[in-house]
Amino acid sequence: MILLSFDVEEFDLPLEYGKQIPFTEQLSISTEGTLAILELLARNAIKATFFITANYALNQPDVVAKIVAAGHEVASHGYYHSAFENRHLLESREALEKLTGLPVKGFRMARMMPVDVLEIKKSGYSYNSSINPTWLPGRYNNLNVSRTFYHEQGVLQLPSSVSPVIRFPLFWLSFHNLPMTIINWLSIRTHKKDGYLNIYFHPWEFTNLHNKERFGIPGYISRNSGKPFINRLDGFIQNAQKRGLTFGTIQQYFAAELAS
Repeated sequence: MILLSFDVEEFDLPLEYGKQIPFTEQLSISTEGTLAILELLARNAIKATFFITANYALNQPDVVAKIVAAGHEVASHGYYHSAFENRHLLESREALEKLTGLPVKGFRMARMMPVDVLEIKKSGYSYNSSINPTWLPGRYNNLNVSRTFYHEQGVLQLPSSVSPVIRFPLFWLSFHNLPMTIINWLSIRTHKKDGYLNIYFHPWEFTNLHNKERFGIPGYISRNSGKPFINRLDGFIQNAQKRGLTFGTIQQYFAAELAS
């Protein structure tokens, strides 16, 4: 099964590049992308997992309601995207559960940064998907971590998918910059080896990010953003479906593991 997930957050990426962007605009850009994603998933009749910050959810409850109504899984992406304290683990879960009326089982830290697994367990989560088991200069050095899921301190740890042997990351940046023929080939090979794929994106990737004066975002991130990115993911989904692969939520695929 292919597990698509989307980190729904206030769009604060321009702040990393010295650009100011009003909070209302952060919300509107993320909402534009989220609605495009929902349309894409509905068109292909598949379900996915949405990791949502409480800050976004409380300000855009109608969008969260659309996600829930479409049958997708809601998980936590923390309370804020650019600030974290351990208490936010519980607070974000409780806020999302109150808003959706559904249990929130999963957590993903903003920017896939490290998080204490015992704090995750104590805050009532069943799984954590905050690990990119690869090496990226200045960001990740997780070559010693399992490529595939494992249990730790009573929590299911679900790393982002990387290819066998060389651990090439199959994540959002790869989808922006590599030819889709290579992405499709690596994905099929990794799925055959592991039995599943765990691939994550952000809603703002599905909007036009090319205005560097406005956003300050470098080309390796803005490349193929907006409509071209919608088309890329659409083609990826259809290619996988033609090969007989299915799509679903993290809770759905790991139901037995999470129940044990």
